Amino acid sequence: MKKKIAILGSTGSIGTQALQVIEEHSDLYEARVLTANRQADMLIEQARKFLPQCVVIADESLYEKVRDALADTDVKVYAGADALCQVVQLPSVDVVLTALVGFSGLRPTISAIGAGKPIALANKETLVVAGELVTRLALEHHVPILPVDSEHSAIFQSLMGEGDNEIEKIILTASGGPFRKFTLDQLRDVTPQQALKHPNWDMGAKITIDSASMMNKGFEVIEAKWLFGVEPDRIQVVVHPQSVVHSAVQFQDGAVKAQLGVPDMRVPIQLALSYPDRLCSGFPRLDWYQMQDLTFERPDLEKFRCLQMAYRALEEGGNMPCVVNAANEVVNFAFRQGRCGFLQMADVIERTMDAVPFQRESTLEDYLACDAEARRIAESFLAK
Repeated sequence: MKKKIAILGSTGSIGTQALQVIEEHSDLYEARVLTANRQADMLIEQARKFLPQCVVIADESLYEKVRDALADTDVKVYAGADALCQVVQLPSVDVVLTALVGFSGLRPTISAIGAGKPIALANKETLVVAGELVTRLALEHHVPILPVDSEHSAIFQSLMGEGDNEIEKIILTASGGPFRKFTLDQLRDVTPQQALKHPNWDMGAKITIDSASMMNKGFEVIEAKWLFGVEPDRIQVVVHPQSVVHSAVQFQDGAVKAQLGVPDMRVPIQLALSYPDRLCSGFPRLDWYQMQDLTFERPDLEKFRCLQMAYRALEEGGNMPCVVNAANEVVNFAFRQGRCGFLQMADVIERTMDAVPFQRESTLEDYLACDAEARRIAESFLAK
């Protein structure tokens, strides 16, 4: 029996690579549900190639275009945010790969968990915003959450076979992005075009900017806390520009286990779908004779204050990670539009954290309200 996959965000970087994995192992996997936000043309192309049971275009204004283009197929077409929450509950879906960008991934992931669907998690913001709620629901519904991020997959792989052996420290590696060696003065003049050129990874625009500011690494720290039950002071970020060591775990006897490989997201995607098995693949292999130098550095929190804000949010807990995520989505988009400077992003995030009332415990409705309030406040700071 083929494993039937719902890919939320099939037109993005993770989604398109997941379809490559499914295509390579078409005897094992089938794309059952595909969704996109606004990339209607690509969604139509994917639907005609993979013939899923249904597709969802989140932007309702594009519904007729997608529906008409697929009218000669058996593919059902839906539109809107509510449809995303409904299709993940289809009885025919075996696994939900959440590859949506940002806060939009939260409600569909919770909906899938409620339906008992295993989650292959590529949307880190789900655990950043509501890690306590999501992990509790996953436990209640006996739903596994398998990490797709390369760093968290590396940690997961390093823990395989370790049973209850205590984790002393998680070493979360970071490339450092394109501005690792920039001075503060140079960072003030950084342009979106410069920030969108990541040295190692091919990612979407939002995540690439987050990587340049190191907010992406801050989010991964928060995600690691919820995935692996490790407190913030035991999660160490290490800048590793070559992106060969994807992350590591240090145990209480001092031994360190790491996962290495070429920067290729198809490897962790495939493992999340095939676990506990490892499948043969044609992906590039690591050439040990080409690795002349592997270097490791301490992150500069003065230059990359977004990482510092993420640590602060995790330590304060409650709704603060939700606030940081909302403010970051606002400033990330504003920076890409030229309405916000590179260093200004951290300033606005910090001011938003100080302005939004702290809430220790939150329901889904509380998180939705907090997200909206934090976005409003962050926008108001940008307008001044």
